[in-house]
Amino acid sequence: MSSRFSPSSDESSCSGVSHPAGTSHPAGTSHSANVSPSADSPSGVASPSGPSFPAPGLDGPPGAGVWAALGWDDDWAAAFEEHARRGLSPARVVRVDRGRCDLVAEAGPVRVESGPPGACTGDWAALRAGAAGAEPRLEALLPRRTAIVRASASRDSQGQVLAANVDTVVLAVPAGGSWDAGRLERLLALAWESGARPVVALTKIDRCADPGALLEEAAALAPGVDVVATSALHGEGVDTLTALLGGTVVLLGTSGAGKSTLGNALLGEEVLATGEIREVDDKGRHTTVRRELLPLPHGGVLIDTPGLRGVGLHDAADGLGQVFADIEELAAECRFGDCAHRVEPGCAVLAAVESGALPERRLASYRKLLRENAWAAARTDARLRAEQTNRWKVISRTQRAAYRFRDKQR
Repeated sequence: MSSRFSPSSDESSCSGVSHPAGTSHPAGTSHSANVSPSADSPSGVASPSGPSFPAPGLDGPPGAGVWAALGWDDDWAAAFEEHARRGLSPARVVRVDRGRCDLVAEAGPVRVESGPPGACTGDWAALRAGAAGAEPRLEALLPRRTAIVRASASRDSQGQVLAANVDTVVLAVPAGGSWDAGRLERLLALAWESGARPVVALTKIDRCADPGALLEEAAALAPGVDVVATSALHGEGVDTLTALLGGTVVLLGTSGAGKSTLGNALLGEEVLATGEIREVDDKGRHTTVRRELLPLPHGGVLIDTPGLRGVGLHDAADGLGQVFADIEELAAECRFGDCAHRVEPGCAVLAAVESGALPERRLASYRKLLRENAWAAARTDARLRAEQTNRWKVISRTQRAAYRFRDKQR
């Protein structure tokens, strides 16, 4: 791994952290380091040129330590065995841009002009080396362990994969005037649904009038999740956050949340572009325009993502169950199993609201996200029904054509 990535000397730890009870926290290390791909590097691998590739620290053949830091382990090796028998080599997708995939392979950085549809930053892939002078081909993607999926911006029934094979999701939430509890709940649902472990980073904590109260509120909204108060500008909380990270880490946050600034602090170098923020609403321009995988100085890799203008949920029932476990536990005590928690007698949820044990805002957020998720699920079901109908139409047309051909032969 590139020695350019060294911890900043002026970073200092901060006591502004809330740990869930009874949890252990990984150091900034990657998956198992005792397995590496075959030493037989593929021939005919074309290396891309240009200032935007390769990613800093991934500009040469990865050694065993770097390969492990990229996330390669025994399980990935086992999943790749069939592809290895076909003479393919493993590679990890660093960046996808307009149909081109930048990857890190055994021989170093590789660019392919096309590959399997749906390739995403973080995917592990099977690469076939090209003949002399020919480009390599990306032939297959390994099944994903985890994936961060939001509703597609096109509003169709397909979800958009933001990052694949992620171990830790850092949710960058600004602590300034744009604090929004509902936004944090939405991001948490997205993160929990992915199968990765969420960590909340309260950014720009130096702009907050009462950091302790905000930390307490965020921890209450995120049971079982580490919440860290950070100020990347002053180095506060960066060491504390780094100690919680391991494997493949993705940064998620809305535009203007200070995500890229925090990413630079974690990387120990000004790698990610940062932009001006409007003082009136803490909104910012998209300074990150594509998802990109970068090595972390203490092990593992970081995937930076563009700021999210919208975070629509896509099939996130399990994630919502994690975020609103308190409400679902109350719902189990309602008199009626199909209680909608509105006017029904014997509703334990409404009773908790009336007593002040459950904030009305939180119940409203729960209802809103449930409706949104149900609508997304209905769209998905409609797509599946349409696909099945189209499939039977094709079968029917094929059968009719076969019958007509048979009749002509008589």
